Amino acid sequence: MKNNRCNILILFFTLSVVMLGFGIVIPILPFYAENFGASGTSLGLLMASFAVMQFVCAPVWGTLSDRYGRKPILIIGVLGNALSHLLFALSTELWMLFTARILAGILSSATMPTAMAYITDSTSNEERAGGMGILRAALGVGIICGPGLGGWFSSASLSLPFFLAAALYAFAVLPIVMALPESLPREKRIKRTNSIARFPMGRIERTLCAPMGFLLLLAFLLSFGLTGFEGIFGLYALKLYGYGPERVGTIIVLIGVISVIMQGVVTGPLSRRWGETSIIQVSLIVCAIGFVLMLQASTFPEVLLTVSVFIIGSSLLRPALSSLISKRSTIAQGKTMGLNNSFTSLGRIFGPACAGFLFDLKMSYPFFSGAVVMLVAFVGSLLWLENDR
Repeated sequence: MKNNRCNILILFFTLSVVMLGFGIVIPILPFYAENFGASGTSLGLLMASFAVMQFVCAPVWGTLSDRYGRKPILIIGVLGNALSHLLFALSTELWMLFTARILAGILSSATMPTAMAYITDSTSNEERAGGMGILRAALGVGIICGPGLGGWFSSASLSLPFFLAAALYAFAVLPIVMALPESLPREKRIKRTNSIARFPMGRIERTLCAPMGFLLLLAFLLSFGLTGFEGIFGLYALKLYGYGPERVGTIIVLIGVISVIMQGVVTGPLSRRWGETSIIQVSLIVCAIGFVLMLQASTFPEVLLTVSVFIIGSSLLRPALSSLISKRSTIAQGKTMGLNNSFTSLGRIFGPACAGFLFDLKMSYPFFSGAVVMLVAFVGSLLWLENDR
């Protein structure tokens, strides 16, 4: 048991460093791409290309980890992050940014699914929730600390945060190589696979026709609106307010802090008191209001306040929606969460791409469209979601 806790702590440390490196580059990416002449559409497609590769490749890496073990796939994922960020830092043309970002999506998608599989291998049913919570905590480290560091280091050079992230990834692989044992014994590995896991289109089509279909559609719409905002906000802040990556990094740190507080402290008590359906409906309205209010902000404190309104709504919405999907599922929970993740991933693909295209038409259009999407989802929730209280 003691050794197992030690292994999970190693995994937590490694993933914390990985997510710190990921968070460092978030506020820099729009400014870095803009230096290469990227338009809003190009930036949206750059963000979407990463999500597409993660969406396609995550099941592949999961299958390979079942066959060859968790440790080598984890090493590939972390080193892949280092290589892709190094290429990003050395890029001199826009197409090179796309190449580096696509490579990042392919290789980084090996990290989180394999880490989750490692936790599953090495914990009992009673301990598993705690192990998964540790992974969530590692995500929180990157969300909160990374963007602030990235914004600060960018004052010296926009490429410096990418070099720093590459160095952090290279450092993060050391505990895996030197101290983390393999969690999947050879006798439990899949000896042969006739095919790599593929995206279950047929199953998703059938599920959309089931009562849970609307909840999965909500998961897509939430991810669509949130990632559209994340993908375009840095460029919006640059063009409208003249903000640099330091201020955008500060805003993203605020977003991370609010998200952790709302999801970790507030959502549970509110859901127990009012029920998930009510939380979802109120959160959709708050998100729509937040999108509109952001267009009215003219000073930095006003930007912080209006962004906070949107993030409070989205932070309440995500866990409440996941909980309701789990409760109302009529199929196995593993399949249910897999479908939830699939629809969320689709939102990550289409959200930034659409927001970038709309941004090029008019800077305010991504925010108006986000508000409309949330209002449509709200009306749908009134029509098709029965109250759970």
